[in-house]
Amino acid sequence: MMGDDPGPPPDRILVGKADEGLGTLLLALGNRHGLVAGATGTGKTVTLQVLAEGFSRAGTAVFAADVKGDLAGIAMPGESKPAFVRRAREIGVAYAPDRFPVAFWDLLGEQGHPVRATISDMGPLLLARLLELNEVQEGVLNIAFRLADEDGLLLLDLADLRSVLQHVGENASALTKRYGNVAPATIGAIQRRLLTLENQRAAAFLGEPALDINDFLRTDASGRGVVNLLAADKLLAAPRLYASFLLWMLSELFEHLPEVGDTERPKLVFFFDEAHLLFDHAPKALLDAIEQVVRLIRSKGVGVYFVTQNPLDIPDAVLGQLGNRVQHALRAFTPRDQKAVKAAAQTFRANPALDTVAAITELGVGEALVSMLDEKGNPSVVTRCKIAPPMARVGPISVEERRAIMEASTLRAKYETSIDRESAFESLQRRAGGATQGAAPLGKDRPAEEAPVSGGGLLGTLAGTVTEALFGTKSGSGRKKMSTAEIAFRSAVQSAARTAGTKIGHAILRGILGSISKSR
Repeated sequence: MMGDDPGPPPDRILVGKADEGLGTLLLALGNRHGLVAGATGTGKTVTLQVLAEGFSRAGTAVFAADVKGDLAGIAMPGESKPAFVRRAREIGVAYAPDRFPVAFWDLLGEQGHPVRATISDMGPLLLARLLELNEVQEGVLNIAFRLADEDGLLLLDLADLRSVLQHVGENASALTKRYGNVAPATIGAIQRRLLTLENQRAAAFLGEPALDINDFLRTDASGRGVVNLLAADKLLAAPRLYASFLLWMLSELFEHLPEVGDTERPKLVFFFDEAHLLFDHAPKALLDAIEQVVRLIRSKGVGVYFVTQNPLDIPDAVLGQLGNRVQHALRAFTPRDQKAVKAAAQTFRANPALDTVAAITELGVGEALVSMLDEKGNPSVVTRCKIAPPMARVGPISVEERRAIMEASTLRAKYETSIDRESAFESLQRRAGGATQGAAPLGKDRPAEEAPVSGGGLLGTLAGTVTEALFGTKSGSGRKKMSTAEIAFRSAVQSAARTAGTKIGHAILRGILGSISKSR
């Protein structure tokens, strides 16, 4: 049994080994989603890393929320620890230390490249769900977006949205005749909800340059998929911000990825570690979106894997869609624990040679019950496996190692510096005659005339390029001060780009999220 097995074929990921043979995941069915479950300390994170390494090695990009910082070690070579070498020998493979391409991301911009999205990208429907607005409040938010479209006001960050809402309130009488009743109390309620989002540091997420979702789909020079790790240790204390990012990211994937059906391997695989925390605190909109994405995103070549303590933590509608399963040990100390063990056992295809209920409570660290989909898409009978050892480092990395990886990243220049171009806030301040007087509120601390010419995203880049071509580029020492004519021209370009972007880009987003929420 030692050293005789040639290892898995190239179209499979080695998960572990049972007495009957290897436990493998078929890459072609990696987009059929999966579950890794087990009590704390039983080896879930190691299994996650084994799967992430396998997908990366095959050329599939990976995204994982790194809740405890344990996954960062995948960026560094593994260590030939006796336990890992012995486990590799038992499974019949050689232990070969390896490292994988990693991109660190952080919504707060502290432990990775900043992740940003604009208010316009989010759209009124998505924001309304996140803020848990009622029907009347959602209607007023739609009025604010409609008014911004008609007046050419760019909605990039929270300050822009607050300014437009204030503008709506100040012109409530005129707007009521065009769109329906706009009550000051409704405006105030929305502003208070925005304050809740802002208190969870959403200002760091909402702005420019906006994330290009294609940067999650990269491979390195050797063809390995990049492992994208989102620092999530602080995000779990800010569930609305976390939900904002996840909902936006899922909608971006729906909008931009083409239908590909079943392919040789997935384009992208998501791992939601500590998923029970996500489901415990997520608003209903996020739960609805996750259920919908699990059903539909498979055809776009994306796999979603949940890592949690107990299968009962996952809603039934989602759990039923997870075909590839790894179950680590569960404890049966309480009646609820015993119920969970029986429920977990019932989700597997029975193996006549294995007492699944008893095995779940007897598994040691590094052991798991494994059932993967076969070539026909049917679950294989459950087997008891020894999980393969990761080839990269297991555990966190040092601050210096993280900094070195980030400084060497090709994405650093693209995302590290925030952009604050002229948008709704500056435009409305200038109309009110206060753009250059005193300290600007809501975090806007410079006059609109000194706004940078270019911005994040294709439309912003086009607007900046046209303006620079006609009026010159920025000087090497900083921003170029613009004349009144230049500002007027650029506003016209941005307005046209804004209108085109809204009609084309958000038609899909609003339709998808609308179907998610209205069908419930």
